[in-house]
Amino acid sequence: MTQEIFNNTKAHMDKSIDSLKRDFLTLRSGKVSVNILDNIKVDYYGTPTPLNQVGSVIAQDATTIIITPWEKTLLKDIERSIQEANIGVNPNSDGETIKLFFPPMTQEQRKEIAKDAKAMGEKAKIAIRNIRQDSNNQIKKLEKDKNITEDESKKAQDTIQKYTDEYVKKIEDMTKNKEEEVMKV
Repeated sequence: MTQEIFNNTKAHMDKSIDSLKRDFLTLRSGKVSVNILDNIKVDYYGTPTPLNQVGSVIAQDATTIIITPWEKTLLKDIERSIQEANIGVNPNSDGETIKLFFPPMTQEQRKEIAKDAKAMGEKAKIAIRNIRQDSNNQIKKLEKDKNITEDESKKAQDTIQKYTDEYVKKIEDMTKNKEEEVMKV
């Protein structure tokens, strides 16, 4: 019974780590990444559709992203979506493609993005702690229902705490690495 709780705990904690990785991809570091556009949705025949599903999105160099829509009629919708997303650049259209020119980041912008990375890390740690709490509540319920002994309950809660410490450490390392990557000129 406790093994199932352990497996669920680890699976949920892994999902939190994966979510943090996805969040970090949306942050800009020294070199521009197409992942900065991941959260942008375009109105495609009445359906909000991810930008990368209505056209080709490539990073031409360290500061330029080129978007080539599969349908030319989408150019205006894509431009509007990028402007509404407020990612710090204005789209430049030549009638065929949209180019996004990202200026080099200032030290102030780097500090702000590093602060965002830290906040994302804190959010992930809270998620891990909530998972720990849920798992411990399940274990306490097993003990209360007399399905496991008090000793087994204590041992199981210690195991859950070890998982929690391990995952919080992973998050701290990931956050530190992302902050260093952002701050590197």
